[in-house]
Formats: sequence, C-alpha cells, structure tokens
Amino acid sequence: MSNDQDQFRDDPDRHDGAPGEPQATDELELLRSELATLRQESEAHRNDYLRAVAEMDNTRKRAQRDIEAAHRFGIERFAMDLLEVRDSLELGIAAGASREGDPLLEGMQATLRQLDRAFEKAGITVVDPAGEAFDPEFHEAMTTREAPEAAPGSVLDVFQKGYLLNGRLLRPARVVIAREG
Repeated sequence: MSNDQDQFRDDPDRHDGAPGEPQATDELELLRSELATLRQESEAHRNDYLRAVAEMDNTRKRAQRDIEAAHRFGIERFAMDLLEVRDSLELGIAAGASREGDPLLEGMQATLRQLDRAFEKAGITVVDPAGEAFDPEFHEAMTTREAPEAAPGSVLDVFQKGYLLNGRLLRPARVVIAREG
C-alpha cells in the first residue's frame, strides 16, 4: 500500500462503511433515526392532506345541498303571501256561490284554477284534512267539539287549509277536532 492509502486508513473522520467501525454504525443509526422521523412527518402530512380533501368534499356536498334547498324553498316567503290571496279568493267564491252564472264569480273561479296550477308547478300542495285523523305535524287544533258520529281525535271542520312546499310544511291546517261525548 502507498502512503496515501495508509494516511486515509488512519484518518478518524474517514468513513468507508466497513462493518465493525463505530463511526459508520453511529452514522447509520443517525440516518435510520432521520428516516424514521421523516416517515412520521410524511405520514402526518398525508393524514392532513386526506383530512383536507375530505373536508373539501364535505363542504362541496353541503354547498350543493344548500343550493338545492334554496331552489326548492326559495319561494317560501312569496308563497306565504300568495296563500292569503288564495284564502280571500276562496272566501269570495264561497260568498258568491248562490249567484250561479255571475260573470264575476266565474272569473274568480278561473283565477283560482290558474293559481292552483301555479301552486302545482311551484311544488305547493294543499293540506285539507277534513275527516282524517289529527296530525300535529300538519294540523293546528283551534278547538274541540263533541261529535258522537266521528272518531275521537279526527278532524271535524277545517277553518283554514294548510299547505306544503315540496313536502315541507308551509302553513298548518287550522282545524276543529272531535272529542268523546
């Protein structure tokens, strides 16, 4: 061997990876430790990424549901105002029912039919529970009355019809409920 090779062999800072040398083992352990730390950091970053992707997906789905709800129920306030118009129109028709052939009455009936078609297109349906069992989700009890001919808890009369907007209660039906005599 040359002197240069002997000089490198005696150099304590030189690491040639030969087994059994303590410095090479220390460096290998340090690299393994760093690798383990980097793997942990990598896994943590991956988990953060997956959480962020899931949160973005949830936010997108929530926004889509909100948009759909806005489309389905966006006319709710306007529909509530129209219910009063429909109620008044029905009362006018009922008051003029005795005047068969009256052009004004016929015009009001035609207007009511148009309003009904508009309600149907908008997803507004009538809740008219006369004779049905009382359902507190869709009916508002105004009073009770003894009615031996009717089942207790059934609807005897309807003061005011209720309405649903795409299956959601817009206004409860105001009713009279039968009670036992």
